[in-house]
Formats: sequence, C-alpha cells, structure tokens
Amino acid sequence: MSDGFARVRPLSRVIAAPPESEDPAPRGQPESDSTPVVPSFSELYRDYFDFSWLSLRRLGVPLSQVNDATQELFLVVHRRLGDFEGRSSIRTWLFSIAVRIASQYRRTARRHPELPLTEEVPASEATDPHEATAQGQQLRLVYELLAQLDDDKRAVFVLAELEQMTAPEIADALSIKLNTVYSRLRAARRDFESALARRKTNSGRKQP
Repeated sequence: MSDGFARVRPLSRVIAAPPESEDPAPRGQPESDSTPVVPSFSELYRDYFDFSWLSLRRLGVPLSQVNDATQELFLVVHRRLGDFEGRSSIRTWLFSIAVRIASQYRRTARRHPELPLTEEVPASEATDPHEATAQGQQLRLVYELLAQLDDDKRAVFVLAELEQMTAPEIADALSIKLNTVYSRLRAARRDFESALARRKTNSGRKQP
C-alpha cells in the first residue's frame, strides 16, 4: 500500500556522508564470504528513506513531525552504522530504530494534548478525483484503526500486514521471542478487525 505522502529528503539536514575511508566496506577492499556488505550512509539514506519515513508514520508519529523524526532516525543510523554487523537485514535494523523514535514522539504527544496523535491525511496523488477521494478515505481509516492499537501490537501489525515481514524478521526487529510475535499479531488482528466492525456498524447507523 502506498500512502502517497509528500516526503522531505534533505540529506544535508542530517549530516554529510562519511568520507570513503570511513565507509564500513570501502570500495576495492576484498571481503570474505562471511563479511556482510554494508552500504555507505549515503546509499542507505537514498535507498531506505521512504521505508523509514513510512514506518515512522505508520507507527503513529504525527504527520507534522514525521520529517523531523526521519532526520532523527538517520542521525542515529549515522552514529551506529559502523557497529552494524549484518546479523539482521537493513530493514529490520532501521525498523527497530523507528520503533524507539516513534515511541518517544507518541509519549511526548500524550504529555502534551495539544499535539495530536493522529492527523488528517494529505490529498492523494491520484489524478482521478473519485480515485483520490477513495484512497484518502481508505488511508484515513487505516490510520484511525492503527491508532486504536497499543504500541506493541501496532509495531507487529505494521511489520506483518503492511511490510509483509516474516515472523522471525519481526522478532529480530523488535528483539522479542517468536512466540511473542505470534501472540501479539493474533491480538492485533483481533483488535483491528473489532475496531473495523465497530466502525462499519456506526457508519451504518448514521445512514438515513
């Protein structure tokens, strides 16, 4: 599913890419088969910015703050890239960082009621007005339902249902046991479906 949001990708706002000599895997340096190939910071930023932005948004960072949260995520990435050992995929590593940052933003929003936890979605990029309206309604509904899940269930649900990650990948990204992934996912699906059913029932009652 594409959320169709306008995203800001100012690499210079994060930090300049490290010199070639600081890259975890400098070009031209031979590597053994057991050595993971780690992208440079600039490559990682280019290839995973959209994934990181969308993960933070789906995890509940308000739309007005998601660009700042993404820049914060890549500041962490820049500091810790040299420690990345390739034991997990880049996506799961980035998502684990996104979970912590999103949790901080949501806690801040809870302490300050003037900062909304959910927001209206921007206009769809679809050219057909009817299609744009339908997409906007669907996205708004998804975010409203996601907002009703607690943080733990929401993270598992986003990874499984929206990112299509496997249970072992989710366990790795969230640093939890595999059985915990399954139990949280069952509970998240149940809560999501219950919230959707209530929404449909309430919508039906409003019909003339």
